Amino acid sequence: MRVLGLESSCDETGVAIYDSERGLLADALYSQIALHAEFGGVVPELASRDHVRKLLPLVRQVLDSANLRGSDIDAVAYTAGPGLAGALMVGACAGRAMAYAWGVPALAVHHMEGHLLAPMLEDTAPEFPFIALLVSGGHTQLVRVDGIGNYRLLGESLDDAAGEAFDKAAKMLGLPYPGGPQLAKAAAQGDVSRFTFPRPMVNRPGLDFSFSGLKTYTLNTVAECRVDGQLSDGDRNDIAAAFQEAVVDTLTIKCLRALKQEGLKRLVIAGGVSANTALRERLEGRLATIGAAVYYPRPAYCTDNGAMIAYAGCCRLLAGQSETLAVQVKPRWPMNELPGLER
Repeated sequence: MRVLGLESSCDETGVAIYDSERGLLADALYSQIALHAEFGGVVPELASRDHVRKLLPLVRQVLDSANLRGSDIDAVAYTAGPGLAGALMVGACAGRAMAYAWGVPALAVHHMEGHLLAPMLEDTAPEFPFIALLVSGGHTQLVRVDGIGNYRLLGESLDDAAGEAFDKAAKMLGLPYPGGPQLAKAAAQGDVSRFTFPRPMVNRPGLDFSFSGLKTYTLNTVAECRVDGQLSDGDRNDIAAAFQEAVVDTLTIKCLRALKQEGLKRLVIAGGVSANTALRERLEGRLATIGAAVYYPRPAYCTDNGAMIAYAGCCRLLAGQSETLAVQVKPRWPMNELPGLER
C-alpha cells in the first residue's frame, strides 16, 4: 500500500510517499525559517499562506521522484493536529480533496504520533513496549508505548516545553531564529562549569517537567553578566552551555526514572529537540550503564516531516482505519484519544 503523507502543522511543509512493502519511496521538505526569521518566531497567518503556496508543488515533486502518478496512491494521510489551526487546515483540505479525487481513503494523523513512530523508519527500529520522550517546541512528554495507539501518559511539562524554553533562552541571549539550534552551537563553545543552573523538579517524585523557572534563572544570569547593556560572546556561550546542560540533565534524569518505574529497557526520543547532540550523547551514555538502549530518528526526521505522517497513516490504513468526507482539524488533541490498533 502506498500512502501519501502531508505535514503542515506549523512552519514546515512536508510531503512523502511510504510503501508498506518497500518503505519510504520519496520525501521533500520546505522550511519557512527564512520567512519567519525577521519576526523572531512563527507568524501563523504567514505560515498558512506559505503552506498553500508550497504544498502542491511538493506533492508533484515527490510523485515525480517516486515515478508515480496520483492513480498509484492507495491513501492520503495528513496531519490533523495538534498544531496551528490555519496551517492544519491547508494540509487537511488538500489531503481530503486529493483522496476524494483519487477515490482512496483519507487518514487524519496525530502529529505527535508521527514523531513517536519516526524511529520506525530506521533500519534498527525499537520493539514494543518502550518509553517515549516526545520533546519539541510545543510538547515535552514521557509516554509508555505498548503498541500503536496504546499510549499511557507518564509525565509532561506543566508550563513551557523544552523546545520552547530553548527558543526563549536563545532570544534572551540575542541569538537568531530558530533559537534552539543556535543555542546548541553557542553551548558547544562555552564553559559548562562556569555557571550551575537548577534542574527543575528532579528532587520531587513523579515524571512531570517544568522549565519556566529555568527560563527565569537564565534571564537573571544574562542581566548580571551584561556590561553597559551588552553581553560578551564568552558570557553568551557559557550561559548557553549551562542552560543546555540543565535541560539535558533534567530530561535524562526523568527518562531513567520512567524506565525504572515501568521496568523497561528501551527508550525512544523524538521531536525537534531529539536532534540535540548533547541530549543524544548523554542518554546513550547513561542508558548503557543500565543495559538499556535508546532509539531516535535521523536528524532530518526529528523535525516536522511528511515521512513520519505517511508511515503513521500507513499503519492505521493497514488496520482498516480511514476518515469520513468531513474535514476536521484539532489544534489541541491529546494522544490518549487515539484508537488503538488490533494486534
